[in-house]
This record gives sequence, structure tokens and C-alpha cells, in this order.
Amino acid sequence: MAKNKLKKESWTLNVDRRIKGAVIKEAKRRGIYPVQLIESMVREKFNPFGHTDIKDEAAYVRRLRDRDRHANDKKFLEEIRRWEKINS
Repeated sequence: MAKNKLKKESWTLNVDRRIKGAVIKEAKRRGIYPVQLIESMVREKFNPFGHTDIKDEAAYVRRLRDRDRHANDKKFLEEIRRWEKINS
């Protein structure tokens, strides 16, 4: 089965020069494209629950894996039992 590719829409935004300059400066400081900065700001604004506001997915996964490496099996099993109690 072929995967459906998401089509990105092209938009043209007209903004004040000061805002454009601030966006470009902040994007350069973070090392990302200005479009990515604007997308992240929009996601922050419209994200009502806060569970999808991960800025750098690769770093987040690395941190989770590192945390899992240092956790022992006993804590892991206790956490599973706790979640089973909550869900039942």
C-alpha cells in the first residue's frame, strides 16, 4: 500500500517589519527556519492540554530512553501495577 503524503499549503503572510525582524532573529538564535518558529508559536497558543508541546522530539526520546536505562525493574513493575489499578 502506498503511503499518502501530507500536502503542505503555501501561505503568504504580510506582517510588520519589526515583527518579521524579531521572528527571523529568534529563529537564527534557535537554529531553525522562521516558519518552524511561527508553527511552534501557533501550536503553543492553540494547545489546550500541553501534552504535545515537545520542542525537540529527538532530544525528548533520548531523555526518555536514558531515564529508562537507569530505572530498575522493580520500579517499572510497580508503575505498571499502579496504572492497572487506576484503569480498572
